[in-house]
Amino acid sequence: MWIYWVKKGSEWHLFRTIITIIILFCLWLLMSGIYQSFMIGIGLAAAAFAVFVVRRMDDAADTDRLEIRLNIIKTFGYFCWLLVEIAKSNWAVTKTILGLRPNIKQHFFKVPCTQETEIGKTTFANSITLTPGTISVEHDADEIWVHSLSYSDDDLDALADMNARVSNIESAA
Repeated sequence: MWIYWVKKGSEWHLFRTIITIIILFCLWLLMSGIYQSFMIGIGLAAAAFAVFVVRRMDDAADTDRLEIRLNIIKTFGYFCWLLVEIAKSNWAVTKTILGLRPNIKQHFFKVPCTQETEIGKTTFANSITLTPGTISVEHDADEIWVHSLSYSDDDLDALADMNARVSNIESAA
């Protein structure tokens, strides 16, 4: 098994493999709370086996990789903004549903999607779905179909703002 990992030709790869086994073993040891020699050996073997399986899966997987080009600082700021928007939308949906005269105007509409990467488009679609009262239904090349519980003309402006914010967190190549 160790020969398999060395075959990659990189000492760095072997080092990462050993460090990963050690980290997994330490997590297993902390969570199990059993410090008998037999159980420690089982934990070490389980960690090594898990890393072996993951490395084999990496080799068998296709070569397509997901391109992640997100600026970390802008992404953190975006998610803070998104949490505030989720809270505001949650309050609005709660008032709509629990109100004496619910103002439900369901609407199905398209929203333009200007992100360059798949992760950006997915972030935008998931942000729409996370916001209470809206759900992204389908994603075409440059647009997303959205269903809204209580539609207003301001929804398009709010989603255009969200679209611009998600596009802003994508960093240049």
